[in-house]
Amino acid sequence: MADKKFQAMIVKEDENKQFTREICEQSISDLPDGDVLIRVSYSALNYKDALSATGNRGVTRKYPHTPGVDAAGIVEQSNVDSFKPGDNVIVTSYDLGMNTAGGFGQYIRVPAGWVIPLPKELTLKQSMIYGTAGLTAGMCVSRIIDGGITPDSGDILVTGATGGVGSMAVAILAKCGYKVIGVTGKSAETEYLKKLGAADIMTREDATDSGKRPLLKAKWAGVVDTVGGDILATAIKSSMHNAVVACCGLVASPDLPLTVFPFILRGISLIGIDSQNYPMTDRVSIWKNLSEKWKPDALESTGHEVGLKDLNPKIDEILKGRVKGRIIVKLDDQ
Repeated sequence: MADKKFQAMIVKEDENKQFTREICEQSISDLPDGDVLIRVSYSALNYKDALSATGNRGVTRKYPHTPGVDAAGIVEQSNVDSFKPGDNVIVTSYDLGMNTAGGFGQYIRVPAGWVIPLPKELTLKQSMIYGTAGLTAGMCVSRIIDGGITPDSGDILVTGATGGVGSMAVAILAKCGYKVIGVTGKSAETEYLKKLGAADIMTREDATDSGKRPLLKAKWAGVVDTVGGDILATAIKSSMHNAVVACCGLVASPDLPLTVFPFILRGISLIGIDSQNYPMTDRVSIWKNLSEKWKPDALESTGHEVGLKDLNPKIDEILKGRVKGRIIVKLDDQ
């Protein structure tokens, strides 16, 4: 292939250590080495992307850089037998969009070990409505199921329920037959969450206990927590015997102010969820479930599509907690 030009969001650091974002022309030769060259059709905006786009060194070490930890598109070149030109594929997490040019560009080039064939039951756009958020939510649901928690075990609490992971978790759990209680600070989004399948809604205030009691009344058979801090501590203290709590976020706080009593007196399991380096065989299994038996009827309603040129303000919104559901970025035809 000739050194084709394409559009990408580039985050740059100026001489005053300030970071700016702009849509620039790039060349295929600007991309890192890799086994598979992919023409990106869709990406998605995640909280981690917003951190990268604002110069967070804990996510991205060197700039200029193209964020985007999610990408779905069509293989244009491949150095391996497992993928061929024309294949529809998904790439999420690993180092994509962190220190490797990511999905906010119309082309990516990555190792073959990062690439998953698109399940035939999903479109490229649907795969990015899921994206890393859907994969993470699926991992949480999988751990709850593997922990022996069934729909008959009791209610499942989902915190940060209007966010990307939270909304996916609500929809998937409801599809699986669980009674889901969503926690949100956005009272106006009650109907949105109920359309996703939430049986009831709690405010952040109702889901937060500021007291020092080591245990609270047992309410939850399982929890998907996306926020951390006091809300996670309260959820743990309010969980039933042998409950499974899946923890995957820290937008409220990385701290966990509680004692060991919930764990040793109620046998609660606190499970950390890390989608970045999740094993490939397990990824494929999660994606299969997401494309088949876990696929929510309301999947399309959780995604809002924007073009690459309209992405910039959405980055600021997600950092302020103002984004509902999933922001899907259309890369082709820019």
